[in-house]
Amino acid sequence: MKIVVLDGYTENPGDLSWDNLEKLGELTVYDRTAPEDIVERIGNAQAVIVNKVPITEETLKHCPEIRYIGVLATGYNVIDIKAARKRNIPVCNIPTYGTTAVGQFAMAMLLEICHHTAHHSQAVHEGRWENNPDWCFWDYPLIELAGKTMGIIGYGRIGQNTGRLAQAFGMNVLAYDKFRNPELVTETCRYAGLEELFSASDVISLHCPLFPETEGIINKQNINKMKDGVIILNNSRGPLINEQDLREALDSGKVYAAGLDVVSAEPIRGDNPLLGAKNCIITPHISWAPKESRQRLMNIAVENLEAFMHGTPQNVVN
Repeated sequence: MKIVVLDGYTENPGDLSWDNLEKLGELTVYDRTAPEDIVERIGNAQAVIVNKVPITEETLKHCPEIRYIGVLATGYNVIDIKAARKRNIPVCNIPTYGTTAVGQFAMAMLLEICHHTAHHSQAVHEGRWENNPDWCFWDYPLIELAGKTMGIIGYGRIGQNTGRLAQAFGMNVLAYDKFRNPELVTETCRYAGLEELFSASDVISLHCPLFPETEGIINKQNINKMKDGVIILNNSRGPLINEQDLREALDSGKVYAAGLDVVSAEPIRGDNPLLGAKNCIITPHISWAPKESRQRLMNIAVENLEAFMHGTPQNVVN
């Protein structure tokens, strides 16, 4: 079997190995692939593995040998899954590799907002502590999380992991999800409707998929229902937030701060309104990227292709 990876660099910039995938066939790995090179690079490969390179119906027409499409991610919106289904091509994603890492990153953004450790470390290195008339100083309000409420929109694996971490810091959790698991309800965690979650939460963390009903769920109307000084976190999908509305809320102080690892168009564009917003942390979509998480992704990518080759494809999304 000929296997081609069209954009392998973000998954493996050199600290992992493709060896186990190479054992399954004749492997070619490209770090990046421009749109005009997709068809040529796929050639007569039977298995195509991508992260963010789009596989359209037109691509499938020009590459009739494709029998399998693997996605090095959970999201698969870059693949025309209807066109693949028409050709009996399974599209297999990787749904659970980053649960721990993404929850940890959400809390990392929250803790940075609470303490501004990077800012204060820089201030010390610049000599401000050495020359300070008092024995300590701080430039931002310092926030204790214990006793506060985190509202989590989307209480699947990642939302639950984030909720456990929040509770470990002494927070109470309000969870919103279409599918409720009564076993998750405790003294410090319960399900709530969106209206209650918006009005009662000190921190709101987004961990839901991007569907028509969730697109722009953080918007001016819903922000107005929130507490003054709320903190908003998003390391799920950028379009969950109306970015202009959040910018205005940050600049007015209605929203105290935001921690964002995703934006509506990635890589971020220079005209994104959040680039100039007050108290807005933006990181380049790296919640998923610890080496341990990427190794799990690599392992599951190999398992997915092995399962297909044995006639029992797994993690099929179409």
